[in-house]
Amino acid sequence: MKTEIVKIVNPDAKNLIFGQSHFIKTVEDLHEALVGAVPGIKFGLAFCEASGPRFIRTSGTDEAMVKLAAQNAKAVGCGHAFFIFLENAFPINVLNAVKMVPEVVRIFAATANPLEVMVGRTKQGGGVLGVVDGGSPTGVEKEKDVADRKELLRKFGYKL
Repeated sequence: MKTEIVKIVNPDAKNLIFGQSHFIKTVEDLHEALVGAVPGIKFGLAFCEASGPRFIRTSGTDEAMVKLAAQNAKAVGCGHAFFIFLENAFPINVLNAVKMVPEVVRIFAATANPLEVMVGRTKQGGGVLGVVDGGSPTGVEKEKDVADRKELLRKFGYKL
């Protein structure tokens, strides 16, 4: 087995969801889940088919994000992996809907941070070994940091 680190291309630091599923029906079902969760959502979706013609299947409501998702799916190149890039929505707005799609077997990351994917390659293909999401901690929050965190959550409307 060979291992490699694939840096995810995300020039505008868009929110994304990176996961794994198990069936070609994933593309249509994820599309339906996303538009049902957030009316007017803008997104791009790419799914790496693992058998048959092994295409990267795509869908979405924003062509630039569809291309971005496909570019990253191709770079990672692991069977049944999928990328969803989001605009005008956060992962927290759609994550439960994504997880409820019957084909989805795991979510590796939901982030706007710099993301790296650790991939193992064998003669059969590639598999996701894990992800590096953002950077390492710089310390433990202080009282002011707690206040700032709580203020930010209220500003976004996630807490009262």
